[in-house]
Amino acid sequence: MSLVKYQIADVGGFKVYYREAGKRGNPKLLLLHGFPTASHMFRDLIPLLAEEFHIIAPDLPGFGRSDMPSRETFKYTFDNLADVIDRFTGVVGFDKFVLYIFDYGAPTGLRIAVKHPERISAIISQNGNAYEEGLSDGWNPIRAYWEDASEANRRRLRDFLAPQTTVWQYTHGVPDTSLVSPDGYSLDNFYMTRSGADEVLLDLFGDYKTNVALYPTFQKYFRAHKPRLLATWGRNDPFFLPPGAEAFKRDIPSAVVRFYDTGHFALETHATEIAAAIRDFLN
Repeated sequence: MSLVKYQIADVGGFKVYYREAGKRGNPKLLLLHGFPTASHMFRDLIPLLAEEFHIIAPDLPGFGRSDMPSRETFKYTFDNLADVIDRFTGVVGFDKFVLYIFDYGAPTGLRIAVKHPERISAIISQNGNAYEEGLSDGWNPIRAYWEDASEANRRRLRDFLAPQTTVWQYTHGVPDTSLVSPDGYSLDNFYMTRSGADEVLLDLFGDYKTNVALYPTFQKYFRAHKPRLLATWGRNDPFFLPPGAEAFKRDIPSAVVRFYDTGHFALETHATEIAAAIRDFLN
């Protein structure tokens, strides 16, 4: 039985909540979550890998139990999220690590990889996109906001924050939805009811266009440094399509791509299979 510790790191006055498991001295594994969740999305995966790895899974700024400062004092952009997490890795002593990226964790983690390629020993992308062909039509309302940041277009994005939409994100594309625990989406919905959280999330929807603009930079990093890369993908993801996973092979021919018959939150149904794939890949 592996123990998980629940801790807070002070990153220059910014409190970052994180989960930690495994023995220090083992290979380091950094887990970065996505929207609208937090490090609890890794609750099943962490015990499966804690014997082999020293694991740390932070809540991104504004998510979960990490600080969510006012929008007047902290600008919610992916550049700033990446900056805080980059400094966080220094605080917790993660000098070189395997990077696990999911959803919002992808543009956050890949910014760190581009800045510090020597610190990345491998990348595991679980529905973490870096190619335009991976973006589905589900992004169209958000794209409209990128092109015209009107109040009307911002208001339309609130549907993405509705409790039923969170449940849909967890269950869409899952053949047997009884396998999806309500714990994850219930906690996500709780965090989204915090005062000001809705505006923070809408700001990040708007800033996501900077991630798409950086795709060529991420791809150049892949070609230049050829990091070992494993893509583990929920095949039925309504937002990030399978071609986005296959595209990694274009820049990293040795990349390993595995698909699972599930949706966006693949760990909810396939944590055991993904953990086995990670062990096989890294060993």
